Amino acid sequence: MLHPSYTDLMAVVNSDVEEGEQPVVQSRYSIVMATSKRARQIIAGDEPMVRGNDKKPLSTAVEELYQGELKIIGDEDDEE
Repeated sequence: MLHPSYTDLMAVVNSDVEEGEQPVVQSRYSIVMATSKRARQIIAGDEPMVRGNDKKPLSTAVEELYQGELKIIGDEDDEE
């Protein structure tokens, strides 16, 4: 099991959302998709954004998200 939990990750990702706005991440699926995509990028040769390169790519991606180095952009932001 990875630490932090998905609820901790959701709290970090949604921490910039102001009260009354729609949260960026509303499900575990969004967390899983974002971290798996980033893990594939690391496997393909992208440099990790956090220290501790001895970790596996998925653990590194989770840590990047938890430390705020990796951002999830909502659908409406992609269209601009």
